Amino acid sequence: MELEVKILDINIERIRRIMKGAGAVLVKNELQENYIHDFPDRRLLNQNGYARIRFVKDQETGEEKVFMTTKKLISRDVYKKMDEHETLIESKEVGLGIFNALGLELLENVKKSRESYQYKNTLVEIDVNEKTYVPFPYLEVESTSEEELEEVVTLLGYTMEDTSALSIHEILKARGITPNSPEGL
Repeated sequence: MELEVKILDINIERIRRIMKGAGAVLVKNELQENYIHDFPDRRLLNQNGYARIRFVKDQETGEEKVFMTTKKLISRDVYKKMDEHETLIESKEVGLGIFNALGLELLENVKKSRESYQYKNTLVEIDVNEKTYVPFPYLEVESTSEEELEEVVTLLGYTMEDTSALSIHEILKARGITPNSPEGL
């Protein structure tokens, strides 16, 4: 099970310096296109889940990969706990075709850059979305260990009170920004 928190309005260069200074390894530097899907009756979103095709291009090597994923929110207290299933697939077109054949509809296509650092067993991900979607950079800190997640948050110079387990949609709404995405994402 994945535990996740977000830290908003980050200073990207500061986060990079801290990660490099702590010996974290840059494991991803990629451009992503995320195709978010659900059934016409929104049964996945209504149960706090969704299906996604993610096209990834590595900014260092140019390598391209495509992943098919389902996610479902298990709980959201201090951490966002997600049940996630993901597999590498042949192509974006194949994945979109499978979703279409299953009756899923495309709800949204989100483009962003993601820079990910591995520190111990925790990922620290710097996300920069299209400004029309999320107009500020943020971190996602993902771990399977509560203790390690809290350790990383502290290492980055934050407290758990500085974090959020809300979805991007909920964060935007709380800031008075009308999200372009369906509620639940």
